[in-house]
Amino acid sequence: MTNESGTRIVHLAVYDTLADWETGHATAWLARAGHTVRTVGAVAGEPVTTIAGIRIVPDLALEDLRPEDSALLILPGADKYDEGDELAPFAAKARAFLDAGVPVAAICGATAALAREGLLDDRRHTSAVSFYLAATGYKGAEHYVEADAVRDGDLITAGPTEPVAFAREIFARLGAYEGKRDAWFRLFHDSDPAAFAELNG
Repeated sequence: MTNESGTRIVHLAVYDTLADWETGHATAWLARAGHTVRTVGAVAGEPVTTIAGIRIVPDLALEDLRPEDSALLILPGADKYDEGDELAPFAAKARAFLDAGVPVAAICGATAALAREGLLDDRRHTSAVSFYLAATGYKGAEHYVEADAVRDGDLITAGPTEPVAFAREIFARLGAYEGKRDAWFRLFHDSDPAAFAELNG
């Protein structure tokens, strides 16, 4: 899928304490499907360090990111989401994306940031557990779904233990791996050996 300007660029938000395991399936397989993945940080060129201690130098500053130049914004979880408002600007950017009709995918702590931004008040969503979001004081508890990952229009949410389901919903929204998504999910989520041949057939 491309957005209205024809871009196949996917933007991955990066910040200190980023949870390394949460977006790898999505970004690696989107790249295999022909998308270009670009990293976005608070400041372009200012390194961030993930939970694993991996150093990432962002390609782009958050303030320079425009929805019309992107096919998707991915917000991984990070410890910093639970430590204050430092990452709140990323949720504000998510609002700009959704307002422009460009998809946003948030997992783990990033879902709490979206809740605080009011973006989950009227959309179906999930997270780690319902009381984690309830602690934000948001108004969308009635729309919480007990599921591995939830896609509601342009918004995708998931909890920290579901990177594969998260990726599957991203693929569905972007139209990637049509006809092979089920096999992909069964291979990486269920370790179904039969799915390998289906995926690579």
